[in-house]
Amino acid sequence: MNRRVLHFYLAGINNQNFLMRDKETGTWWQQITGKAIYGPLQGAALELVLSDELTFGEWRSESPSGQVLAPVAKYTKEYDSHWEPEVAKLPVVISFPGTELKSRDVVIGLTIDGSARAYPWETFAKQSPVLDRVNGTPLLVALGPDGKSFRVFVSRIDGRDAEFFLQADAKDWTLVDATTASQWNFQGCAISGPAQGKCLERIPALKDYWFDWRNYHPDTTIYKH
Repeated sequence: MNRRVLHFYLAGINNQNFLMRDKETGTWWQQITGKAIYGPLQGAALELVLSDELTFGEWRSESPSGQVLAPVAKYTKEYDSHWEPEVAKLPVVISFPGTELKSRDVVIGLTIDGSARAYPWETFAKQSPVLDRVNGTPLLVALGPDGKSFRVFVSRIDGRDAEFFLQADAKDWTLVDATTASQWNFQGCAISGPAQGKCLERIPALKDYWFDWRNYHPDTTIYKH
């Protein structure tokens, strides 16, 4: 935040989203938005860092020499391996009746220049890759080879909008663009054809429950096709 280094710790839970405080100023921050909601830095926002939500198998295939963070031995027994299934049984504190999605429907949420969009997971998984446009930006939302991982890209090649589709006869998971007929991998990089060596721009996205995404993005739209 303005190049200032802050150190955070878990301060509480609100609607199944954790709240954090920074040690330097004592300001409270929201997890999902990265915004300061109380304290000296109220109104400020942290810069979102691009991250992935991948299965271990998919990550391992892309990063065979990668390292895995080991648990702290003395706290291993305190880790809850069934936390998500247990939390999913709890009633939600807030709901949004009248919307077509149920509170615990899973969505992929993203924001581009202030415009938010939610992609219902079930719809997305059946239609992937999804081509969409949010606030004028063409998007490619793709389900990975494992059927669980996902990534979002700007659907442009050399500044020109492009359409992509899965190559049905490919041995491995492969996308093909309709502009250059190049083949692309799940990392968004062309592995053959005229565009070989080029990579698509990534867009940060979050897998979340609908009630949570809608609560913090009240003006969100829902992808429909």
